[in-house]
Amino acid sequence: MSTDTASWSLRRRLLAAIIAASSVLWLASLGIVTYIAWHETTEVFDDALEESGYMIMAATTDWDERGLLAELRPGGHARKVDMQYQIVVDGRVLQRTGGAPALPFVAGFRKHDGFADAEVDDRRWRVFVVRNEERNVEVQVGQKYKQRLDILEELAEHLWLPVSGMLVLLALVCWLLTGRVLKPLRQTASAIAAKTPDDLTLAPTAGQPAELLPIVQALNGVLGRLDSALQAERRFTADAAHELRTPLAGLHMHVQLLQRQHPELAAPFGKLRQDISRSTALVDSLLTLARLDPLSREGLAREPVALAPLLDRLRAAHDDEAARRGITLAVRDTLAPEQATVTAHPAMLEIALRNLLENALRYCPDGRRIEIEASWHNGHHRLAVRDDGPGVDEASMRRLTERFFRVLGQDASGSGLGLSIVKRIADLHGMTLHFGPGLGGRGLSAILDLPVIPA
Repeated sequence: MSTDTASWSLRRRLLAAIIAASSVLWLASLGIVTYIAWHETTEVFDDALEESGYMIMAATTDWDERGLLAELRPGGHARKVDMQYQIVVDGRVLQRTGGAPALPFVAGFRKHDGFADAEVDDRRWRVFVVRNEERNVEVQVGQKYKQRLDILEELAEHLWLPVSGMLVLLALVCWLLTGRVLKPLRQTASAIAAKTPDDLTLAPTAGQPAELLPIVQALNGVLGRLDSALQAERRFTADAAHELRTPLAGLHMHVQLLQRQHPELAAPFGKLRQDISRSTALVDSLLTLARLDPLSREGLAREPVALAPLLDRLRAAHDDEAARRGITLAVRDTLAPEQATVTAHPAMLEIALRNLLENALRYCPDGRRIEIEASWHNGHHRLAVRDDGPGVDEASMRRLTERFFRVLGQDASGSGLGLSIVKRIADLHGMTLHFGPGLGGRGLSAILDLPVIPA
């Protein structure tokens, strides 16, 4: 399946968005880190320069016990780079700073100068040794490893808050960007979820990302095959029902003729005629469903329908049967004049109400009541057919609109398609079909709630 619009890669867009956002935020983080690190290391190097000055001063004093210094900077602030110095002659410390040990940091150093690691009083030191072999003098400068770690900890204390903030900001930006990039997936999912059993049109493939395009194409293949199968089923049902109508009509006429010719067989022929009539009704129902199934709600022709004449016409058409069985058939219309019209397909609305009324007449015992009601309920029209017959149990009530379903224990003839036709017409109009208790809390009410059509 080809499209005019070139597909694009969702993965590449997502990757580009994350890399772009990460790069911008990383540069901002780097700027903050660089500023803080520069500030901290500037103090470190300043302290080191001061210590170097004191080291030179200490190294140029006389090398005797008077050179021992308890504190080179009395009253000074705590130093971040605290270096301790020793001047060693013949393995003996002649001069040292107050924090340096009395014994040399490193004994027996053989190189001219260099670094060494030492452990004094369970403390690790990093030591730099300078030797003057002619004068047999060593200058040893040491710094505790712990002080270096303290500097790193202080740097981390200054950095954790801005770095954490940047990470949170990065997560938020990536969340927003990926949501925007993945928007086509949500749109496609919504379009698929909005499809109804009557809507088997193909999902659009134009502008779909490359990763989603195979899924949409596969779904369209399934929808196409399903539509073809349903069309074939509907054609078969319509053709079979249409072809059956003529022989059934002919058979009915022949049985009627035979019944006249053989009056002694009136009872069996009467039963046969009832079976033929039931078969004809079934064929008519199948034809009706075959015409309704391909229709869609959007393409349904609607026009204003006056309810009062429609209800009177339905009652008049069934008055004779109701009178013959002693059933009271009434119309209750409580609509105001401005509510007397609904927007619907006239023929379909009449078929739906006629099926509800015939269903009530079929299952309501003789001598009971049936009422056709038109009312205004919670801002919309409500049409209902109620009776005070035997009613239907809760489990069967949930299945009344299933095709060919009939309540067990009923002697009345029927095909089980009447309420299915009503349900299909209701779906096409956007109506709600539901059932409840009938007149006086007995029997059954079949209720159609019509949606309000904006003017």
